[in-house]
Amino acid sequence: MVERYISITRAEGTWSVRAGGAVLAESANALELAEGDYPPVIYFPREDIAMMFLDPSDRTSECPHKGTANYFSVAAKSGKISDVAWSYEAPKDAVARIKDHIAFYPDRVTVEQL
Repeated sequence: MVERYISITRAEGTWSVRAGGAVLAESANALELAEGDYPPVIYFPREDIAMMFLDPSDRTSECPHKGTANYFSVAAKSGKISDVAWSYEAPKDAVARIKDHIAFYPDRVTVEQL
């Protein structure tokens, strides 16, 4: 069951994303998604992201539990960071809470709790 494999909770505190010195997101309303043995992932509400820095990518991927992921590249001062963020535009019902949220690869940008 997806409900046992994936859990979504409110991420405690305020979280931010930075790339090339610029703050891309800051939110006290982020979600934490824990999936199996993977490290937890922080999903930021779109309204707390500076969307002007994100460019939709042609890349997609499929997750049997969450659905189709769409990717974004970031236009940072230091240059383009390709496919650094993703979202599920139409997530499966079991993970519907992540709709209108975007997650970032923490090894390519700085994702931290403030």
